[in-house]
Amino acid sequence: MEDIKKDPFEEYIKSLPPSRKEMGQAWSAAIGLQDVDGLKPSEYLYETAKRNIDGELTIDEANELIHAYYESKEGRAEHGTEEADKVSARIARLLAEKAFVFSPAQYISIHRELFQGIYAHAGKLRDYNITKKEWVLDGDTVSYGSAIDLRETLEYDFSQERAFRYNDLTMSEMVHHLAVFVSGLWQIHVFGEGNTRTTAVFFIKYLRQLGFDVDNDLFAEHSWYFRNALVRANYNNLKKGIYETTEFLEKFLRNLLQKETNELHNREMHVSGQFAVKSESDPINDPITIKPDEREQRILDLLKTDSGLTRAEMAELLGCSDSTVKRTLQSMVSKNLIRRIGANKKGEWIIM
Repeated sequence: MEDIKKDPFEEYIKSLPPSRKEMGQAWSAAIGLQDVDGLKPSEYLYETAKRNIDGELTIDEANELIHAYYESKEGRAEHGTEEADKVSARIARLLAEKAFVFSPAQYISIHRELFQGIYAHAGKLRDYNITKKEWVLDGDTVSYGSAIDLRETLEYDFSQERAFRYNDLTMSEMVHHLAVFVSGLWQIHVFGEGNTRTTAVFFIKYLRQLGFDVDNDLFAEHSWYFRNALVRANYNNLKKGIYETTEFLEKFLRNLLQKETNELHNREMHVSGQFAVKSESDPINDPITIKPDEREQRILDLLKTDSGLTRAEMAELLGCSDSTVKRTLQSMVSKNLIRRIGANKKGEWIIM
């Protein structure tokens, strides 16, 4: 079996000396957060990020190069990477800056800075109501804030948090309160697009203002989990016995703020429970799983490294046709070896 290629940028970040680690983490988080919208940066972005981290470019020069790249013929030939590249560079710049004010204006300003020239509504509150089908809710949607009340709701949440006192709270109580605050802020969904990325950047900077030593790596590696945890914190279906819960978001925050090592799996949050890992003491409820053949095992090994691989990428790594990979994936789904999270273009595979 061929060796599975590791992400060279990830290996580069891990090898950074302490003097360059903070900038490296900013870029790593910025790139990782694009996953919440199924976006992948270009190789040019990675190379530009390295030059900034290595001190060859300032963060502003890196942003200017990315912008200029997409004004060039070569950049315009790229498909689907412009938003990922530009927003990644802007997130890295914002995370590198120390300036921050806890206010609705700052929150809105972050959205404007991230998406200026990308969305026509950058820095503007949405004026229409929305629904979003969620894999973790089995196709249902969270109830988002009403368009006519967005500004008032946003200002109210900020006033409540500003008046809150953390004095004499245990760390567990702080984590719970922060989970409630950020999930509530996200659920208002004041922006039409880019809501999760804006909320994540704002939240990271707010946590730093509170004095927490925030390791951006967790957002880089588990941005999809972070978003699904926000979804589960805002969803009720009393008929089915499903209640909003911050337990998943609190696991994420305990890893982030207390350096715990809780395992973070998207499948555990699915409301149906059908993807959850079953207890060894309850084998009767385990789904039937058939042993994979050689090609299926090779695909499983690939997905352990990168769950977002496309069929074309798998075919190239395995040295076979796209149609062969398609048939194999269908067989693996029928055997309960894997399941698909999200849409065809923006989803990922989970191993059962």
